[in-house]
Amino acid sequence: MARYTGPKNRVARKFGTNIFNRLRNPLIHKPNPPGVHGARRRKKSDYGLQLEEQQKLRAIYGMISRKQLRRYYKAAVSQKGNTNDIFIQSLETRLDIAVYRLKLAPTIFAAQQLVSHGHILVDGKRVDRRSFRVRPGMTISVKEKSKKHPHILSSVESSREMPEYFTFDAAGLSGQLTSTPEADQIPIPYVNVPLVCEFLSHAS
Repeated sequence: MARYTGPKNRVARKFGTNIFNRLRNPLIHKPNPPGVHGARRRKKSDYGLQLEEQQKLRAIYGMISRKQLRRYYKAAVSQKGNTNDIFIQSLETRLDIAVYRLKLAPTIFAAQQLVSHGHILVDGKRVDRRSFRVRPGMTISVKEKSKKHPHILSSVESSREMPEYFTFDAAGLSGQLTSTPEADQIPIPYVNVPLVCEFLSHAS
């Protein structure tokens, strides 16, 4: 699976928010969207709004592909329960997201790299697939040889909050997903998930 290496600040400016939660806010010096300098933006159509919400969600979860997003949605539709909730829960329990939420990486992109390069263990076994589904009770840890990785250590010490559905042992650099997160617990304040699902229902 390809890793996104494009201009992340440009993506943040497009949506007008620090969507990747970078320590250095990309909007401080360039608050306008790319190519727009104080111009008024036209009102979006319903389709345009849905498309933008879908793009935001893809960005928050590490610029995952449209194909992947549709696959998660189709899987959610096939299960019993609220499709919107199941859809976002499945994204939130990806291994790369769990590594990021546990503060083992400073950004989602750094988390993707840690997983892909084999620095992360799940229940003591190396897992290098970013989309691996983390289940409640599984232990996510850093392999012994990587425990002095400077980016991991500095990230763990950051003030970023950790969601309540995770527990973390800073000394052992390991954590657990304690329960499947409720939709209203998931920290994605910039996205209207029902609009994303509505968009995907037409695209499927």
